[in-house]
Amino acid sequence: MYDFKIAAADKATLYRELNQMADALTEGEPDGIANMANVAALLWETLPDLNWAGFYRNVGGELVLGPFQGRAACIRIPFGKGVCGAAAATRAPQCVEDVNAFPGHIACDSASVSELVVPIVHEDRLIGVIDLDSPRRARFDQEDVAGCIELARRLAPRLACVAKAVPEG
Repeated sequence: MYDFKIAAADKATLYRELNQMADALTEGEPDGIANMANVAALLWETLPDLNWAGFYRNVGGELVLGPFQGRAACIRIPFGKGVCGAAAATRAPQCVEDVNAFPGHIACDSASVSELVVPIVHEDRLIGVIDLDSPRRARFDQEDVAGCIELARRLAPRLACVAKAVPEG
């Protein structure tokens, strides 16, 4: 049984411990969907002020909903559309203070106000993205970005079997 509790005083410690827990949950497990499901639950339980935490997978050059915690979500997102699609198309994290001001934002949950999306890349293939939403404006900062980039880096080889990601070229 896993019972992870983090009572970190600062974000650096919180993300260090979160990443260690994600390692423990996914170590030795070859099923990428199972790994995404456990990490989505870990993110949901660990990070404050979220209303959605999960993954979108790259399936044939389109983002398809993966394991998550929160309200029902958009199932398919084209690359370049919305915050998730922008992260997938650019392979760069997207940290958005107010999604209502983001050009082309896709409103899956009207309660979401800020969003952080980090691409997951393995061997030059986009596996998918980590997506975090919050009902609080400007919830995410550069410490959240750095912590989620490290999480994506650690998870990438453990999720590589999830999608038949198409290399850019």
